[in-house]
Amino acid sequence: MTSARRYDPAAPQYQRTVWWSTAAPRPYTDTLTTDITADIAVIGAGFTGLTAALHLARAGAKVVVLEADAIGAGASGLNAGFVVPNFAKADPAAVIARLGRERGERLLSMIGAGADRVFATIRDHDIACDAEQVGWMHVAHSPAMVEVLARRAEAWRDLGRPVSMLDEASARARSGLKHCVGALLDVSGGMLHPLNYAYGLAGAVTALGGHIYERCPVGRIERAGHGWRLGCGERTVHAEQVLLCTNAFEQGAARRLGRSTVPLTVYQIATQPIDAAIVRRISPQRNPVADTRANLMTYRLDRDNRLISGGMAILPVRAEERMARMIVERLQRELALPETPEAAFVWRGTAAMTTDFLPHLYEFGPGFLGGIGCNGRGIALTAMLGEVMAAAAGGARLQDLPIGLARAGRIPMRMLAVAAPSFAIAQARWQDKQAGL
Repeated sequence: MTSARRYDPAAPQYQRTVWWSTAAPRPYTDTLTTDITADIAVIGAGFTGLTAALHLARAGAKVVVLEADAIGAGASGLNAGFVVPNFAKADPAAVIARLGRERGERLLSMIGAGADRVFATIRDHDIACDAEQVGWMHVAHSPAMVEVLARRAEAWRDLGRPVSMLDEASARARSGLKHCVGALLDVSGGMLHPLNYAYGLAGAVTALGGHIYERCPVGRIERAGHGWRLGCGERTVHAEQVLLCTNAFEQGAARRLGRSTVPLTVYQIATQPIDAAIVRRISPQRNPVADTRANLMTYRLDRDNRLISGGMAILPVRAEERMARMIVERLQRELALPETPEAAFVWRGTAAMTTDFLPHLYEFGPGFLGGIGCNGRGIALTAMLGEVMAAAAGGARLQDLPIGLARAGRIPMRMLAVAAPSFAIAQARWQDKQAGL
């Protein structure tokens, strides 16, 4: 077990996480001291960019990864470590209704394979990231939601996915949630240490001959002959192709992607390790859990039996201390803990939400592709998004990919869209209160 770093609440967000405090040694990265040339430049060293780079390096491409900050400084190091192979806000039926059966089923098959792909990559490259493929539970808080989850489970089974329904007794045996009348179980899901997973992906890329440059923000991208010229401070990277994998960031080159989504701020906490007897009661099979309430409840355990949970704030100003208190009090109430646990780590991150809650590809020019839209499924979906982008860079026709092309550009009336989550969480809390939850 890696010794913990000291928690510093004044540090950058990614250094406030439990993941940073318990991470393995950082992987080797390069320093950009001269102009360089590559076959493919990947912008962003998060899960998507590193996964794409891994596939490309394995295929023999000369690939460089350009990271504006440090590996794990963005959403890949700030999430809760759930590996969930489905869409957060789009049922299979809704996806097929929107895209048609052929395209819809291709996309659903892709996302459904995400968790298995993550854990296979971990095994193939011997990544030490506390990976536990123990199954993911979606707990129904009411009889009506049992019916919703049952239809969802049937749709996934029709696509060949290992999804089943648990009755109330079985669900309660696996979950300590107060409001539990049944659950959907996807045995391919699970959890991991996200920063160590990112470090492991980075190590695999470099082992295959790729190069990763941290503290290397890309400020400009220009067409140069049959390729592209990328400006990184005083240095230049020349590449035949470019993959933009910067999630919700909006600085420099990342603006092309970030402005096409709605940023959603999520607050996360990790408690002190809890007693083994409590662990056996609330999570005997260590399944990560989410429920179906309007004001979503989630929890999981880390390797040291800390509880990890999160939530969204109505008012984001100075919200960390307030949200930490609300989250631990909710854990105590919903899991019937003997006392309110201490929030030993508190941090926030940004999820990139698309308006249709589906992933998108964007073509910014010949050989210049961007991908975004994990919508709260940032581990399983990034495994597939990175793979799809690598396939595109390797010559696959864009129209044959499971993720469709969208028109790049700023969302109309984006300021109102950015404010919408605050209204949504206020409404969700009111709905739950009215329902006595």
